Amino acid sequence: MIQPWRSKHRKQVGDFRIFTIDNESKTSPRTGRDHDFYIINTRNWVNIIAVTPQDELVMVEQFRHGTNTVELEIPGGVIDHDGESPLTTAERELREETGYAGGPPRMLAEIFPNPAIMNNRAHTVLIENCELKHATEFDESEDLITRLIPVKDVPRLVRDGVIRHGIVLVGLYYYDLHLRR
Repeated sequence: MIQPWRSKHRKQVGDFRIFTIDNESKTSPRTGRDHDFYIINTRNWVNIIAVTPQDELVMVEQFRHGTNTVELEIPGGVIDHDGESPLTTAERELREETGYAGGPPRMLAEIFPNPAIMNNRAHTVLIENCELKHATEFDESEDLITRLIPVKDVPRLVRDGVIRHGIVLVGLYYYDLHLRR
C-alpha cells in the first residue's frame, strides 16, 4: 500500500509574483531515505465552459508566453480573492474576459493540474444560456479575442491541434461526459 512521505522540513526558495517555490525534504516510507523535492505553490483557478443558447462555446484566443503561441481556449482565471468560490470566480472571469454572462454556474470537475510539482487545483465550471451582456474588463496584461465556436466543431478542433492547452482539453472532456449523461 502506498504511504504518504513524512516531511522533515520545508523552506521557500523563490518568490515569482504568481507562484512561489518551496524546497521540501521528505522521508521515503519504503526506504527510509531522505529526498529533496521542489513544489510550485500557486493559486487555484477556474476554467469556464460557457455555452450560448445557439449551442456555441464562448472561447478566447490569446497569446501564451510559455509557448510563444496564440491559443484557442475556454475562458478562465485565478481565484483572486481568499474565500471566493470557484462558481463566483467563474462568473467574474467570464464577464471580465468576454462580456458574456449566463447561469446559474455548475461545477463539472476539480482536478490537480500537475500533482507531481504543483499544489493547486483547477475547477471546471459550466455556465449555460450565455449572452453578451457587458463590456470586457481585461487585466493589465490580458489581450483576448472572443470566439463563438459551435459545440459540434470542438472534436475536430481538438483532433486538428487547434485546441491544445492541456487543462482546457480536460475541461472539454468533462463537458463531453456531462453531455453524454
